[in-house]
Amino acid sequence: MEKLFGTDGVRGVANQELTPEMAYRIGRICAYLLNHKEQENPFIVIGKDTRQSGDMLQGALIAGICSSGVNVRCLGVLSTPGLAYLTKELGAMAGIMISASHNPIEDNGLKIFSPTGYKLCDNIEGELEKLYAEEDLLPRPQGGDIGCAMDDSYAINIYMNFLKQSAPDLTGMHIAMDCGHGAVYQIAPETFRDLGAKVTILNTEPNGVNINVKCGSTDPSFLQETVKETDAHVGLAFDGDADRLVAVDEKGEVVDGDVLMFMFALHLKKKSTLNHNTLVTTVMSNGGLDIAAQNKGMQIIRTKVGDRHVLEKMLEGGYSLGGEQSGHIIFSNYATTGDGLLSALKLAEILKEEGRPLSDYDKLIKRLPQVTLNCRVNRKKGWEELPAFKEAMQEVYEKIGPNGRILVRPSGTEPLMRVMVEGEVDKETLHKMASELTNILSRELS
Repeated sequence: MEKLFGTDGVRGVANQELTPEMAYRIGRICAYLLNHKEQENPFIVIGKDTRQSGDMLQGALIAGICSSGVNVRCLGVLSTPGLAYLTKELGAMAGIMISASHNPIEDNGLKIFSPTGYKLCDNIEGELEKLYAEEDLLPRPQGGDIGCAMDDSYAINIYMNFLKQSAPDLTGMHIAMDCGHGAVYQIAPETFRDLGAKVTILNTEPNGVNINVKCGSTDPSFLQETVKETDAHVGLAFDGDADRLVAVDEKGEVVDGDVLMFMFALHLKKKSTLNHNTLVTTVMSNGGLDIAAQNKGMQIIRTKVGDRHVLEKMLEGGYSLGGEQSGHIIFSNYATTGDGLLSALKLAEILKEEGRPLSDYDKLIKRLPQVTLNCRVNRKKGWEELPAFKEAMQEVYEKIGPNGRILVRPSGTEPLMRVMVEGEVDKETLHKMASELTNILSRELS
């Protein structure tokens, strides 16, 4: 059985690994597998980011879905969380987002959502993969039973109204915003302006090949300079599909997801809406977050890397807040997935309500020094058994102190291995240690 799904949908180099033929087959199978016969006029919604390959893959998906007798409503350019929200709000049988998130422009991907707005569960993904080899055997309706497609880009206003209803008046705030030439290049500035904020915008002219290129959450350096030059209260940077947020404080310093989650947790706790006084995050979050949370009477629960694992734990325990150090943050009372724009609005709400600069909150967490490095590899399996790597890891453990950690994981979306080293030594030493480990993996797995 061919493995299609990684940690976040189907992803690969567009037109090479993720081909139109593949998208066509996936569209046919989704329409067949997820079609509930009792639903009158069933339809699937499709959204996309600004990559040039999005049109190609959307056309293939439409052909596959319609060939299975299901209609398509094309929502146009919007964020992944916007697609998830509208899948449920519009009553679609499924939603498919065409995006590779923060990945390079060559890549693209398909994220599939159920009628509830949540990503497909592992069992359904497994059934889809099983049917992939048998796609030619699926029914092919004819005549009036073939599906049709329609433009429904106006539906994005429903999502924008939801966001604005979840946010306060922001009059008096000055926001610098880097949209990364991505999915929210129009609606992010418009939403904040509608709420009364002054907005200085960066990178809102997508041309199909500039998404995530030296901009957005993957490179907020220009945003940092802009915040300082314009005296903005805060800087906000989004990735290609805006499911994550990176913030910049008024001094031009980057504020990561750990600080943002801690801020949100404190705010919700104050309002008695932090369920079970618990924040769910992954093993990548800094150990200082646990110490800070304990000091404030909160509990941290950790999961494997990936927002889907965070969400599973949140739903399992009834928790209201979770996320990742990378900026994926989930407010389960509002959304079914991480939403960078919703997180940005919640951040602005706290800054406006409490009247404190963002740099103040960064001091609440005393971080353990941490370094994460990536290395490109040809294969990801078998790293645990490499003698040279095991020996190097043991040497690192002997130097980083009793609270030190080493985390090694293969990327679920790129041909990379990620190595994180955290400990009670200076960052330069940690960087040397992480470099030694990644060099071994690069040499042995290439």
